[in-house]
Amino acid sequence: MTTIVQQLQVDRLQVEVYPDRAIMGVQAARQAAAHLRQLLATQPEVRIIFAAAPSQNEFLAALASTPDIDWSRVTAFHMDEYIGLSDRATQRFSAWLTRHLMQRVQPGKVHLIPSQGDPDTICADYLRLIQRAPIDMVCLGIGENGHLAFNDPPVADFDDPQGMKAVQLDEICRQQQVNDGCFATLTDVPSHALTLTIPTLMAAHRLFCIVPGKNKRQAVSTTLRGPIATTCPATILRRHPGCTLFTDSDAFQEPEHG
Repeated sequence: MTTIVQQLQVDRLQVEVYPDRAIMGVQAARQAAAHLRQLLATQPEVRIIFAAAPSQNEFLAALASTPDIDWSRVTAFHMDEYIGLSDRATQRFSAWLTRHLMQRVQPGKVHLIPSQGDPDTICADYLRLIQRAPIDMVCLGIGENGHLAFNDPPVADFDDPQGMKAVQLDEICRQQQVNDGCFATLTDVPSHALTLTIPTLMAAHRLFCIVPGKNKRQAVSTTLRGPIATTCPATILRRHPGCTLFTDSDAFQEPEHG
């Protein structure tokens, strides 16, 4: 029996709606794992960029428990990191992703973004690693303000000349980190971060976008029905030839008619 609630296409974007985030995470992981196995059958290495956020919990848990994946031939990256957090700070995205995925599956190569050091140097060094070969897959989410990685509306650029950059975080984005339970108060959330830019993410061959929860309802609605514009950066996903948006009934809202 199928668990999918609704399936639709918006421009080039495939959308799958599931009854809850648990089922959504399992189904997204099943499709991502199938694609990963397919790639591993035809090429020596698979390069994947992961998002680090609570919205990815169910997806990453299901992916990590999927059998018969040769993770030793996977090179893993992540898409953003706070600037200035201590190396011991548990809120670092590198630390979060290590706990939720890397320690469990042990990819052959893991490239983490440092949170301390000169931002320009970190971006240049990390981008060199990213650009050594094509990125096969990106597993990402959408922020409450429609951001992709830390490309918030004020700094998002669909034709960004930079592949990675330092940015000032939008207040809505910073508040989301509090809403997600990552920080106790808004003042605890760093004001600046490093992020892969939208062209870097969009250059990947296949995108799996996982977006559950009622807090994402407005972002999902605008992504699917708003104009393709940096006021909601995620709308650019509608132009990607190989992106699937996995969402749940809490986040997906039927359009109003009349």
